[in-house]
Amino acid sequence: MPEYQLAFRPEHDHKDCIEHALSDARNLCEERNLRFTPIRELVLKTIWQSHKPLGAYELLPSLAEAGFNSAPPTVYRALEFLQEQGLVHRIALLNAFIGCPHPSESHESSFLICNQCHNTVEIETADISKAVNTQAKQLGFIPKEQSIEVLGICPECQRENP
Repeated sequence: MPEYQLAFRPEHDHKDCIEHALSDARNLCEERNLRFTPIRELVLKTIWQSHKPLGAYELLPSLAEAGFNSAPPTVYRALEFLQEQGLVHRIALLNAFIGCPHPSESHESSFLICNQCHNTVEIETADISKAVNTQAKQLGFIPKEQSIEVLGICPECQRENP
């Protein structure tokens, strides 16, 4: 099981996720000759502080604490950049963002979202995406973006509330 999918497990070392995400972002930006500004880095690091999706307004206090302009447009510009580069995903259901554990790979996004603790894990669903694309093609529909968001209860919350 990939490390990033261990978020639902108590033994998960989240510090590794953060370090890996920031390293990936720096490398990806360098390869693409893009600027990974301190604001973009801080927004990404804040998003990776947990496996809980964060809304744009939840990111503002981190910017203010670090001495940056904490106006909503600043956060939205950083989020737009991070999303365009595949470093974060938008969870439409929650109107929030979560870090992408494999930003250099082109992929459709699917998520398991705990109703209780809000931990969210990205999962591989290539077979589901393929089935959706096949049916869309049969109907003459051209998919542009695909995201599956599944609500449920994670193992930890199940143990705490049997």
